[in-house]
Amino acid sequence: MPFEITYEIDSESSGQLIDAIRTEQTIEFPLRLAPQWIQDEVVGKVLRVDDISEKRKSVTISYDERVVGEELPQLLNLLWGNISLFPKVLITAIKLPDSFLTSLKGPRFGVAGLRRKLGVKDRPFVMTALKPMGLSPSELATMASTLVEGGIDIIKDDHNFANQPWALWRERVEIISSAIATANRTFNRSAIYAPSLNRPTEELFESARFAKDYGAGGLLVLPGICGLDTMRAIADDDSIGLPILSHPALLGSLVMNPTHGVSHHLTFATLLRLAGADFTIFPHHGGRFSFSKEECGAVVHHCSSSLGAISSISPALAGGMTVARVPEIVQEFGQDITLLIGGALHDGDLLNNTKTFVESVKSSSAN
Repeated sequence: MPFEITYEIDSESSGQLIDAIRTEQTIEFPLRLAPQWIQDEVVGKVLRVDDISEKRKSVTISYDERVVGEELPQLLNLLWGNISLFPKVLITAIKLPDSFLTSLKGPRFGVAGLRRKLGVKDRPFVMTALKPMGLSPSELATMASTLVEGGIDIIKDDHNFANQPWALWRERVEIISSAIATANRTFNRSAIYAPSLNRPTEELFESARFAKDYGAGGLLVLPGICGLDTMRAIADDDSIGLPILSHPALLGSLVMNPTHGVSHHLTFATLLRLAGADFTIFPHHGGRFSFSKEECGAVVHHCSSSLGAISSISPALAGGMTVARVPEIVQEFGQDITLLIGGALHDGDLLNNTKTFVESVKSSSAN
């Protein structure tokens, strides 16, 4: 089975652009100068062209599986290599051969494994972020203890936490991990802490192991910054073995132009599943970002759609989420999602707001 990629392109000069896509993404060489067998077997083949409107067409091109082999970086190169430099090209769908899917481990836990690890059986997961930047490790640890008491499942660093002088990375990880472990024992909880692995490349794996050794129960990874295949390698590493939370930083640049880039569901669901994420954090509709209800729905659907033996993952809806929206979001997207409320929990009493948040998720799931 070949790789199939569907593109949406402008109708004007579409024939020339189609030929440019199928050669640029493979041989990057004048087609007429390539040996015939390379033209026949290596260059992409047009399967179908359909009109979407007067101005836009949908084009599906197949690529021999040997073009990619069994490595994620080359899939990304085939998907969005040189054509990322062409205007008004949008990737809308991909089909992947079984040979490629079986070469990847995907998420280490997936939804089923996360439920076992966190003891969450029949409701969405509840997540929050430690905020704001500028607090000391001890202040963040006190906040984390309150969040555990309130019943939060996953407490992550804000993605902007790195190695700032207010809360140096190692000190922060050690102090917060210890505080959450103590709070878990005190309040009979199973909360996990996921520090932001926003570290220099040469320190990523050592930092991940440090976090695990000091009691972190997950890792917040920024694959748009460190790379999707780097996240895949972290997820695959048995010496780390922690749930991976994928943050959308920098990935937004792939989806914000409606005629150029990679569709929301491919960016925030399919590619992240292939790269080993267990949670994918992205903005819910109606928050402070501009994702539509349909775009969010497509992401949620593709977090659990058929992808060989690759596990389903939990879509973590965030970006301005409030407690008032919880019943609506749960009814719309189901039980395998994650509700992530950050700053809104701090508007008033943090403990009471957290308990209200958790109870709202539980009651919305029971209905």
